[in-house]
Amino acid sequence: EVQLVESGGGLVQPGGSLRLSCAASGFTFSSAHMSWVRQASGKGLEWVSSISPGYAVVYADSVRGRFTISRDNAKNTLHLQLNSLKIEDTAMYYCGVGWVLRTPPGGQGTQVTVSS
Repeated sequence: EVQLVESGGGLVQPGGSLRLSCAASGFTFSSAHMSWVRQASGKGLEWVSSISPGYAVVYADSVRGRFTISRDNAKNTLHLQLNSLKIEDTAMYYCGVGWVLRTPPGGQGTQVTVSS
């Protein structure tokens, strides 16, 4: 059974940083394409970033240059470093299996709130 547990969210001021983590189990993490997606209150799901088993990365235009996706295959963990946060980055963040994921991953997510 695929299990993904996100953590690391919180309340941060504009311009601040956070590091999200996603602990994965139940599948061969090192062979999986992984993604981060987010959903702001009252809005649709937005794909944020993806990383391939070979460490190729892609980002949505809205986060490119500010967010960095990475993976630690030894620890079966996916990360998302969020820098220069903006109010519009406020959302529930989810990790999921897949490349440029467009469907809800189904985990509990981790809330990021950017507010002054």
